[in-house]
Amino acid sequence: MSEQNSENHNDSQAINERHRVRMERKKAVIDAQIAAADDQPIGIIVVNTGNGKGKSSSGFGMAIRAMGHGMKVGVVQFIKGALSTGEEKFLRRFPDEVSFHVMGEGYTWDTQNRERDTEKAQLAWQQARTFLADPSIGLVLLDELNIALKYRYLDVHAVIADLLERPAMQHVVITGRGAPEELVAIADTVTEMGVVKHAFKAGIGAQAGTEW
Repeated sequence: MSEQNSENHNDSQAINERHRVRMERKKAVIDAQIAAADDQPIGIIVVNTGNGKGKSSSGFGMAIRAMGHGMKVGVVQFIKGALSTGEEKFLRRFPDEVSFHVMGEGYTWDTQNRERDTEKAQLAWQQARTFLADPSIGLVLLDELNIALKYRYLDVHAVIADLLERPAMQHVVITGRGAPEELVAIADTVTEMGVVKHAFKAGIGAQAGTEW
């Protein structure tokens, strides 16, 4: 082995050893956190918010994950409804596992009718309450609920009261921009998605399979 190759080999060994030591320490920390966490099953509230893409996509991913664990899923879509989505088309293939309700009539800048939007949101919440009272539903996805709360189509305190009275084992996933502080405060997991780049800003229209 040449002197240069020997030095490279030694450097690689040193890097690998430092990595091993770091991962060993990290594993110890993570194992301690796992051991300290309550591993008893319990329903949690997940909120996906922010201006970035992926809030609903993540919510539907969790719905499919729940189905994989044998859970029944209830979906209520607020605001949306003018356009049939890929998620709806796919999940309607499983009527025994998923109850899917599209309750909106389109984005607020298209509908331009606050009274009508409020009426639709309140009807959607009645369906959501049905799911939230049903212990056989393992996960409830309330897609774009945050928008309805942001525009005060629904009373946030009444919504929170219903969320907190749901069955103990039921998960709830809530999506949409502008999640109110009150909702964030009672949620168990909150993710704010930010924008780095979006194709629309470059003049590329919404694409089937990525946006709808």
